[in-house]
Amino acid sequence: MEYEDKAGRPSRPPSPKQNVRKNLDFEPLSTTALILEDRPANLPAKPAEEAQKHRQQYEEMVLQAKKRELKEAQRRRKQLEERCKVEESIGNAVLTWNNEILPNWETMWCSKKVRDLWWQGIPPSVRGKVWSLAIGNELNITHELFDICLARAKERWRSLSTGGSEVENEDAGFSAADREASLELIKLDISRTFPNLCIFQQVQGMSFIAAVLILNLDTADAFIAFSNLLNKPCQMAFFRVDHGLMLTYFAAFEVFFEENLPKLFAHFKKNNLTADIYLIDWIFTLYSKSLPLDLACRIWDVFCRDGEEFLFRTALGILKLFEDILTRMDFIHSAQFLTRLPEDLPADEVFAAISTVQMQSRNKKWAQVLSALQKDSREMEKGSPSLRH
Repeated sequence: MEYEDKAGRPSRPPSPKQNVRKNLDFEPLSTTALILEDRPANLPAKPAEEAQKHRQQYEEMVLQAKKRELKEAQRRRKQLEERCKVEESIGNAVLTWNNEILPNWETMWCSKKVRDLWWQGIPPSVRGKVWSLAIGNELNITHELFDICLARAKERWRSLSTGGSEVENEDAGFSAADREASLELIKLDISRTFPNLCIFQQVQGMSFIAAVLILNLDTADAFIAFSNLLNKPCQMAFFRVDHGLMLTYFAAFEVFFEENLPKLFAHFKKNNLTADIYLIDWIFTLYSKSLPLDLACRIWDVFCRDGEEFLFRTALGILKLFEDILTRMDFIHSAQFLTRLPEDLPADEVFAAISTVQMQSRNKKWAQVLSALQKDSREMEKGSPSLRH
């Protein structure tokens, strides 16, 4: 009955903890109270030595906490200062590109000042314009031609989707199942292109190279740059799967590999780890699949400046960066590592490694070595090799 309230409903009896709390003549407000306050009157007093020990422990904890807070504040302040410096540097670079370089492109693009700015990374706001100018338009593709190609592509897509008469006339040798399979492959390719970005899900036939271009240029200019990029000798060799020429590129790469990283080169040779295992993917996608997007764009910056040579110099820079790790790995682990690079690669470290790579072997530059190997490859078929090591 004593636990029934005035309305006659039974109420819950007090918990043992509540009874204990009622018997206490104080309530600790914090850990400070537990350490520094005197014990309750109903308990024996702390010995002086124990009280002093607790006080020292508390003061040490407070000191360590203050040190951590100070260290964290310094770290945040340093990050803020660095970010401000980067933003200021980007702002100044944008002004330089817009006001000095782009209006005088033909006379300034190859100057030392511009080349140095290029190496530091092109500001995103002007990157597309610089890429377009650097890649050029040897194919003379106009915006009008792009519009025509786009209209035809859309019509073709609709025909593939519906199986119209136009498709039946053009693809008489293909079954409906073949056309459907082709459509599904295109959709699958789209879904695999930067899946985390989600903005390419409706773009037809997009590859990693096209994705990077469309991120930095408008659609027509991206198409023009894409077409001209694929028309470059190196990309032409790889996308046409010209085995002979691809082997020549690999051979040229290995000349500079042995020159720059002899220890790792020997280790790879011992383990039969050939360059094609990791280079094909890097060259096919111009590193846009293998590296973080921001870093890949910086690689593209200098690639647009230096051409195909920089693709292979970048490969050597990556190998240089991870040389110590790779020399301790066997074939399987090396291949797995190089085909799936760490996702958090710092751009500054990668470019520092690339800068140490010398693209000169026995007083021959990349273009000379590649040309000699191509000539050697042609003449070996006639039985008279021209390149002597």
